[in-house]
Amino acid sequence: MKKLKFKIEINAPKEKVWETLWNEPSYKQWTAIFSEGSYAEGDWNEGSKMKFLSANGEGMYSVIEKKLTNKQMTIKHLGEIKNGEEKDSEWSGAIENYILTEKDGSTELKAEMDSTEEYVQYFEGTFPKVLEKIKQLAEN
Repeated sequence: MKKLKFKIEINAPKEKVWETLWNEPSYKQWTAIFSEGSYAEGDWNEGSKMKFLSANGEGMYSVIEKKLTNKQMTIKHLGEIKNGEEKDSEWSGAIENYILTEKDGSTELKAEMDSTEEYVQYFEGTFPKVLEKIKQLAEN
């Protein structure tokens, strides 16, 4: 696994950025850049199981490893969901981390994630577009 790091300055308070990240309507908008029609199932609480699914119902199953409201969300991926079944995969144990730091009314959003080698190029090209979408949603 390779750790990828991205960040963006958003002209909005951290509460607004947090809401943009994890509330269903806006979550679906920014994750559509990864996969149109993607969605999450679960309650986003620390220790809770989550499913991150594409429009066809396949994706990842994970656990919320750490949640500090308006500051940090850490997701640990446990495996993949294929044909409705949870399976171990090369993504098992991968961490996705979102950290918000507010300064003078704007928020720095840092996103860190573990990626398998075959997806590094995809995420390096796509994640900046995702952060721009989050910025656009949070600032409007």
